[in-house]
Amino acid sequence: MQQLARERYGPTAEETVIAWRRLLAEQRGQPVEQQLAAVNTFFNRRILYELDPVVWNQNDYWATPMEFMGRAAGDCEDFAIAKYMTLLELGVPNERLRMIYVRARTAGAKTEAHMVLGYYENPSDEPLILDNLVTSIRPASRRPDLTPVFSFNSQGLWVAGQSQSSADPTARLSRWREVLDRMKQEGL
Repeated sequence: MQQLARERYGPTAEETVIAWRRLLAEQRGQPVEQQLAAVNTFFNRRILYELDPVVWNQNDYWATPMEFMGRAAGDCEDFAIAKYMTLLELGVPNERLRMIYVRARTAGAKTEAHMVLGYYENPSDEPLILDNLVTSIRPASRRPDLTPVFSFNSQGLWVAGQSQSSADPTARLSRWREVLDRMKQEGL
């Protein structure tokens, strides 16, 4: 992955991947709360938030963690996907992680589409929210600015408020299927 980062994106991307591998080595086996904080901080501090038309010259592009670290910029989906994949690499069970598509209230009571990562100790529990806009990890109840619409991971798709998966996420979310395919090609 390190060599691929250098070949595709240059030495700065390679340094980011080296730092990411160091993060994995340091956090493997640590308590999950520590892993969540370390992963959230790593991406929120190291990667610039930027919209897809600027980074990818497309209206909506879901980047792999390699692409995200390579460009050192991305939007909310890219942050959520990179955090999700990193926590899986650290051994956090897939059933405890979901990307959550939300409506986020911003200044002036306007709402925007946004994606965060949720960590669920148990499937019916309130999730902890890992976000690129509000950098502290908080329970969902302490994020009244977010209204969940649906959530998903590689195992299921949930409509807001349901504890049972309602669909295969790769069948319903083509961008998710595409990013999973590209991650496989990159060796992740």
